[in-house]
Amino acid sequence: MAVTVLLVDDEPLVRAGLRAVLEAQGDIEVVGEAADGAAVIPLVRRLRPDVVAMDVRMPLMDGIEATRAVLRTVDGPPKILVVTTFENDEYVYEALRAGADGFLLKRARPAEIVHAVRLVAEGESLLFPASVRRLAAEYGEAGGDRAARDTLERARLTGREAEVLRLMTRGLSNAEIAEQLVVGTETVKSHVSAVLAKLGARDRVQAVITAYESGFVAPG
Repeated sequence: MAVTVLLVDDEPLVRAGLRAVLEAQGDIEVVGEAADGAAVIPLVRRLRPDVVAMDVRMPLMDGIEATRAVLRTVDGPPKILVVTTFENDEYVYEALRAGADGFLLKRARPAEIVHAVRLVAEGESLLFPASVRRLAAEYGEAGGDRAARDTLERARLTGREAEVLRLMTRGLSNAEIAEQLVVGTETVKSHVSAVLAKLGARDRVQAVITAYESGFVAPG
């Protein structure tokens, strides 16, 4: 079954370029386009895309508000992939905090764009550890966010869960974490699920941001 994608960007050329790249693949279908975040919710409800490729800077409703609105109001929301010109952008960080599953640079190569869409469609977070560390250092509270600290304290992570969270902040996959800890992949999956549940995090990106903003790990 094809992965269905909704493109949201106020630049027609960007939408056309993404459509051409994605529709060249036999397993990806672009089901709709929008030029502003305000149009996203009705389109998501009607088209039920697997992935929304969302620009962050748009005139009427930006990608941050659109992301929050989709996750708040749509049952079984799609994965949201933020598409941006600059990775070190406060808008990108706020979109990740709002619940986006990852981000993609507009200058990315076609193969990277296709890989990103497939990855988030499968439920994986597209996390670039170095980029998220920089964003957290520049725009996050870096240990000064009281809500994040309270979330981490209430979570009462076990020693092993804390270890798994630290490895998640480095961007390691479940298989890589399993190799580091010398345990099975299924065991790691269980630990990751427990960490997300205890932190109330939608995905790995949310968990990693909480880890930085609570001071659990240093972004520098």
